[in-house]
Amino acid sequence: MKSLWFFDDVNLFKVLCPHKFKAYKKGHDFDAYKKKDYIYFEEDSANKVYLIEKGKVKIGYYSEDGNEVIKAILTRGEIFGETAILGEEKREEFAQSVDNNTSICPVGVNTMHNLMRDNQTFSLKIYKVIGFRLKKLERRLQLLLFKDAKTRLIEFLDELCSDYGYDCEKTGDKIIHHPYTQKDIASLIGTSRPTLNILLNELKEENIIQFTRKEIRIHHKTA
Repeated sequence: MKSLWFFDDVNLFKVLCPHKFKAYKKGHDFDAYKKKDYIYFEEDSANKVYLIEKGKVKIGYYSEDGNEVIKAILTRGEIFGETAILGEEKREEFAQSVDNNTSICPVGVNTMHNLMRDNQTFSLKIYKVIGFRLKKLERRLQLLLFKDAKTRLIEFLDELCSDYGYDCEKTGDKIIHHPYTQKDIASLIGTSRPTLNILLNELKEENIIQFTRKEIRIHHKTA
């Protein structure tokens, strides 16, 4: 399965950023955020769409008991806040910078609509991104509701492999260089960091994976 958070073969930042269009270049600038800075909060007005030039952004919400629920962690070239395109008036989630040097390109909804009207191909790409994201959220919800933590981790590793993995020619292993911390992964699969460490070590003992802070190697299965 191709990545659902990043539109395959299309860096939307390169296509969309207003500074690349003469009509919108004047007065356009990037917004800089430090770690833990919020780009927007729940209930804020939904009047912009955002593109990540660099850094990472966490998307989530707070449950009724005050616990943070992470929906996604997005990286360079990805879009968020896109439901504003569909008419959302108030944010139903928060967006928070995860890195100390996050750079964001904000795009007004009216500007986005103009760009979409002027370019049908681009418009279809945007709607496909939104559709893929909704499908992935639905799939993740199903995992959280019906699968145990180890199964959720294995399926998440499969997603990482699709998004960031490549083949090792010598061994046939899958090597994944990814942007997530263990805290990120634990949040995304709905478990604690200590539990994640236990599960990773179980998979290591079973000779399924090897892992370091930024690399996971999935061993080639032999008959």
